[in-house]
Amino acid sequence: MNMAIIDWVIIAAYFLIALTIGIWASKKAGSNTKSFFLAGRDMPWWLLGISMVATTFSTDTPNLVTDLVRQKGVSGNWGWWAFLLTGMLTVFIYAKLWRRSNVLTDIEFYELRYSGKAAAFLRGFRALYLGLIFNVLVMGTVSLAAVKFGEIILGWKGWQTLLIACSITLTYSTLGGLRAVIITDFVQFILAMIGSIFGMFYIVNLPQIGGIKNLILHENVIDNLSLVPDFSDPSVWVPVMLVPLAVQWWASYYPGAEPGGGGYIAQRMFSAKDEKNAIGATLLFNIAHYALRPWPWIIIALSSLIIFPELTDIQRAFPDLPANKLGHDVAYPAMLTLLPSGLLGLVAASLIAAFMSTMSTQLNLGASYLVNDFYKRFISPNASESQLVAMGRVFTVISIILGAGLGLILTSASQAFDLLLMIGAGTGLIYLLRWFWWRINAYTEIVAMISSLIIAYYFNFYSHSLASWQEIIIGALLTTATWIIATFITPPDDEKTLKRFVKKVNPGGPGWKNYSPHHTNEQWSVPIGLLCMLCGTTSVYGILLGVGSLIYGHYQTAFILIGISIISSFVLFKAWFKHSANTI
Repeated sequence: MNMAIIDWVIIAAYFLIALTIGIWASKKAGSNTKSFFLAGRDMPWWLLGISMVATTFSTDTPNLVTDLVRQKGVSGNWGWWAFLLTGMLTVFIYAKLWRRSNVLTDIEFYELRYSGKAAAFLRGFRALYLGLIFNVLVMGTVSLAAVKFGEIILGWKGWQTLLIACSITLTYSTLGGLRAVIITDFVQFILAMIGSIFGMFYIVNLPQIGGIKNLILHENVIDNLSLVPDFSDPSVWVPVMLVPLAVQWWASYYPGAEPGGGGYIAQRMFSAKDEKNAIGATLLFNIAHYALRPWPWIIIALSSLIIFPELTDIQRAFPDLPANKLGHDVAYPAMLTLLPSGLLGLVAASLIAAFMSTMSTQLNLGASYLVNDFYKRFISPNASESQLVAMGRVFTVISIILGAGLGLILTSASQAFDLLLMIGAGTGLIYLLRWFWWRINAYTEIVAMISSLIIAYYFNFYSHSLASWQEIIIGALLTTATWIIATFITPPDDEKTLKRFVKKVNPGGPGWKNYSPHHTNEQWSVPIGLLCMLCGTTSVYGILLGVGSLIYGHYQTAFILIGISIISSFVLFKAWFKHSANTI
């Protein structure tokens, strides 16, 4: 692929902007850990919400969507669309609880909620597990996409792409901390939306495709258009839609869609000015992520079925692409090579920015775990704030080397997606219930974590007779049964810890009736929160599927879906604002 000078100028301009933001933010980031890891806890909702959206969109996201569309059709996206359920649950139930906890990381939460040596062990182990192993795996998946993007679009070797992009990411992340990450995310979001929308319009109007009407009537595309799977065939709709909506969203721990909120979503909530800004940020994130962004990627993925109907077509077009990197996911960057100069540079810059956004967030998040929840907690409790920030920068360097190295080894976006789902299968319900049921303890989470890892290891390396969705269900059921048993046979947390947690977070509900103050007349917010979750989910799905119906020319269906979305939104805001003043 021959990039024009204007394309390289646009890419270089983005690199310069990212570095400038890092240098500017460094004036505040190095003062203490709250500034470096939480941007001073004074971020507004709109900036945090956009940052969440930008972080969730990495270079591998359109690749994954393309992989799903080419192999399973548009309905294959229910594998990640289902995570809207846990996203809306976080908005209306968990966001304010996280903000009230006032912890630096979601792992510090363990010693707020649980007691004794088990809580300390859990905090330390999770810091290493999430800060290194899980975090590196996430960075490896986005690095894999960057490798494929660089080889096809930029004409660079994988290691060259990672060396340049990671060096710049490392620079502004270590200098500016989370503040630099969040502000850079804002720039990335603007680039991504402009690039994906204009890229979609150009590609769909190529002579080979001939516009949206010809696209949806093409013989290579027409069987892949359905927004829902074929309900007459259980082998199709059960794994594609039923499992994600019935099990996966609450059972699996997946980055950006953790049940009850966690990871970088929790980090952004901790960074908010107050509870209202935390709630507003997560609501904006879920609307933008699921309702606004997917269709440009889907349209380009469908177009690729005309330009590159088979993998052999991609292979012929890009003979220098390594065989172990050839997959349906590379059809997305392959389609981008058809863009004209200028637009190609804009889209390329947006995808590089997407990579850097996700990597910088994972670097800062992983370093916060390793510094706050391992180094400070167990190695050097008396370390000064400047020493802790310095250690954060050291861990950032180590993490990016490991993450980029893994990206050179992995081969498929969907492979990594399935592995991440499998690793956390069965643990998600704990993250939902631990806020509202006093009996869950540190041993519950330890047993769930260990059993989930053992089951995931067995399915990935020894058992190959089951489909991935079957493995997720079995893994979730086995892990859930194991931790429920463990909960009742292990000792509960001490009363002092439980009362302290309730006093600080005030989750309310019957699960804390023995530890909550009896003088409060405030209404428990969970019932209305569940109603708002259902309304919010219905509203976003209505927009998502309604836009799809409009694109397909199914105007009556689109009108009904968008109408349902409007009604759901009205009920949502009326119910939420009516009860928000007097709920807990």
